[in-house]
Formats: sequence, C-alpha cells, structure tokens
Amino acid sequence: MPEIRVAGDDDRTRAIDTMTLGFANDPLVRWMLPDAVSYLRVFPEIIDAFGGGAIAAGSAYVADEGNAVALWLPPGESPDDERMEQLMGENIAPDMLDEVVAVFEEMEAYHPHDEPCWYLPLIAADPAWLGRGLGGMLMKHALRRVDEDGLPAYLESSNPRNISLYERHGFAVMGEIQRGTSPVVTPMLRPARS
Repeated sequence: MPEIRVAGDDDRTRAIDTMTLGFANDPLVRWMLPDAVSYLRVFPEIIDAFGGGAIAAGSAYVADEGNAVALWLPPGESPDDERMEQLMGENIAPDMLDEVVAVFEEMEAYHPHDEPCWYLPLIAADPAWLGRGLGGMLMKHALRRVDEDGLPAYLESSNPRNISLYERHGFAVMGEIQRGTSPVVTPMLRPARS
C-alpha cells in the first residue's frame, strides 16, 4: 500500500515535476501552452503560482514518494493571482489571451465565496504510475481532512476523463465553462459532510 504524506518544502520540485508530467496531455493546459518547449518552461511556474501555496499551508499531499500529488488550498488560501496574470500575459499567445482570461474568470465565478471552502486546484500522477489508484487514494486522504472541518470542497476538472473519479468522491457537476476555442472546463462541488 503506497504511503500518503503531507508534502514539505523539500518536496516542491518533485511535486511540480510530477504535475508537469501529469498535465502533459491535459486539454486546457495544452490549449493554453501548445508548444512543448514553452509548456516545459512555463507550466512548472504556473503550477507553483496556482497551487504551490498548498505546500506552505500543509495541505499538499504526495503518494508513493511523489508519483502522484494533490495540491489542496484550505479556506483563506488562494492561487497567486498576480503571478498567474503575469505568467499568462508573458506566455500565452496574444490572440488567445482574452479567451484564457475569460475561462479563468468564469472558474473564479463558480468558486464558492459565501462560505469557507477547500479548493483543489491541481491533482496529477506521473503517467508511468497511472491506473494504480494513487489519485483516488489522494482524494480519500484529503477529503477526510475536509470532512473533519465540516466544509465543502470545490474543483475544476480540465479533463473530462477525470469527472467520474471526482463524482465517486462526492463531487457534483455545477456547469460547464467554455470560451471561444477553449476546451470545456467542468466546475464541481462536494457539499459539506459531518
């Protein structure tokens, strides 16, 4: 049985590397960064800006010594929006930037704001380790903490193949986000459980 543990700062590089591998075929990410060179150069920085705060918050989890990673942001923590804007402005093709910004703005609009909520911005496994249940184990582990807090959890699925995993863990589809040429992003909410 693979071990799941809280990721520390010394796990940051491995966690970002695993995420970079895990998102290499992600429809939204590769729509934003279709060129392999720019993807490999920029996406690690986007990961850190979008979910890296989970490491400092003690809510980043690694399974099997980093073969799968989940970056959960607790209530009160959020992505580094300023850094995200800078990275997108500097690296997204100018003719796509408005569409990308519109997708992220709608993601933010779906995010629950009327009550504290856990947020899962990123979860991924190294493709060499897919099919071993690591993602499900990470979800179960993190959701125990969410349930101890008695709070809802929110995420956006940028890959339709992952929706069934999230539904198995109690998340329900809230709608669909799609702007211009973007792929569909699916916001999902898991109600609070006691």
